[in-house]
Amino acid sequence: MTDSTSHHGTGPERGTGAVVVVAAALFDGGRLLAARRSAPADLAGRWELPGGKVEPGERPEDALVRELREELGVEAEPGERIPGEWPLKPGYVLRVWTARLLSGEPRPLEDHDALRWLARDELDAVDWLDQDRPAVAEAARRLPAARP
Repeated sequence: MTDSTSHHGTGPERGTGAVVVVAAALFDGGRLLAARRSAPADLAGRWELPGGKVEPGERPEDALVRELREELGVEAEPGERIPGEWPLKPGYVLRVWTARLLSGEPRPLEDHDALRWLARDELDAVDWLDQDRPAVAEAARRLPAARP
């Protein structure tokens, strides 16, 4: 996403009166994918869960699949919605789903300059955006056991 006012993008208002931004707690092999922002300047260098805005008429789960395809070049399957929503800037809320990698190797195609797969004990190794920290904590509780 290239919008300079929100770390996950912008979009139309939804039923809550807030713009819904979706993000993925993308799991693979007992690890969670973290993406490092490349823009805007005030967010660059910090880490987030990948995702973006819900477009008009789009289901949040469909937006998540589309955003992961656009931003990372992967196909993923949304799982459960992580309970809660987290405020971004005024009028914007973040909602997070677990997701499973189906195909492709994630690459930083848009808005990111690095990606890292993090095991449960590595989640504090990156500087998460403040807005993403509660969602990452909830995602960690759902992180599958690492493959042997």
